[in-house]
Amino acid sequence: MQPASPAFPRGDSAPWYRHRWPWFLMIGPVLVLLAAAVTTWLALSRPDAMVVDDYYKQGKAINQDLRRDRVASRLGLSFEARHDERSGRLTGHLQSFGAPVIAPFHIRLTHPTQPEKDLLLEALPDAAGRFSAALPQLEQTHWQVVVEGAARDWRLSRSWRPSRQPTLHINADPR
Repeated sequence: MQPASPAFPRGDSAPWYRHRWPWFLMIGPVLVLLAAAVTTWLALSRPDAMVVDDYYKQGKAINQDLRRDRVASRLGLSFEARHDERSGRLTGHLQSFGAPVIAPFHIRLTHPTQPEKDLLLEALPDAAGRFSAALPQLEQTHWQVVVEGAARDWRLSRSWRPSRQPTLHINADPR
């Protein structure tokens, strides 16, 4: 019988689960398994909103949007709006070559990643061309703002971050 070495003593030692080193070494793999479970849950519960099912239809829509941008340029449209967080209202005006536009129009605010947070406002300007529409508290992100005629014949668009730009200005590009 060989004597026990000092590094590996024989005799009464505690079972492995009573030592702290095996538990310490298992922390890494357990954390990886937890992170994988959370990542899988996120991937399955939040589908990618950026994927488009019908690319051909989207391509045709892009050409239509360009036509609408050109109509806005020919009309010389400019839009200005301000979001007041206290009152929960978006106020502003729409002008054509400096004259107020009194026809109703739509304002669409699109969230960059979560389509369920998109907002559609209907603006009904008064005789001076000023409008006011109820707008809930906006998330601090880059919103895509699209202002378009009620008949969807023209369009102005721009990204907007209300926390950094309290007033939104959109001018039609001269073509």
